[in-house]
Amino acid sequence: MNALIIVDMQHDFLPGGSLAVAGGHELIPIINSLQERYELVVATQDWHPPDHGSFASQHEGMRPFETTTLQGLPQVLWPDHCVQGSYGAQFPETLHSKKMAAVFRKGMDRNIDSYSGFYDNGRRRRTGLTGFLMELNVREVHVCGLAADYCVFFTAMDSLAEGFQTVILHEATKAIDEESMANKFDIFLQKGGKLS
Repeated sequence: MNALIIVDMQHDFLPGGSLAVAGGHELIPIINSLQERYELVVATQDWHPPDHGSFASQHEGMRPFETTTLQGLPQVLWPDHCVQGSYGAQFPETLHSKKMAAVFRKGMDRNIDSYSGFYDNGRRRRTGLTGFLMELNVREVHVCGLAADYCVFFTAMDSLAEGFQTVILHEATKAIDEESMANKFDIFLQKGGKLS
């Protein structure tokens, strides 16, 4: 069975949000249509505590998009976003959710960021997504959502590492930085992933 993973389609990543991806809202009708092709649909959701260590506001003198380290790992500092229970963390009402069998929340540990829907950035803790997919005999995973060069890419890379055939649905994702996306997609293809 193939599964569709919808990555982080949340208000804060859409126009008007604190970490908006340009044109992100344009993906909603595309993803709604895509869902009808899959027997299994799951989603990921950034779900940060208000004092998350990836927020620039938690580092005196630092600004969003500057870099530091967090738990010994390189860390881009972000504007506060997808805070647990906030409007920005919610899925838009226009995103169909009736086919979503499960939602996997990530980024809940304030001490480490979590781009992937499978693991935190240090691969120290699983979200449970691998076991869920394996239990349902999923062999191939198709990934869409936001943002292409961060959470979509890292989710897709971990999907490959977990042994799933993996496809990034290019038409159904947008990047923060197009150049970064192109470089990361090259890495994904070299590891055996596919673009569609």
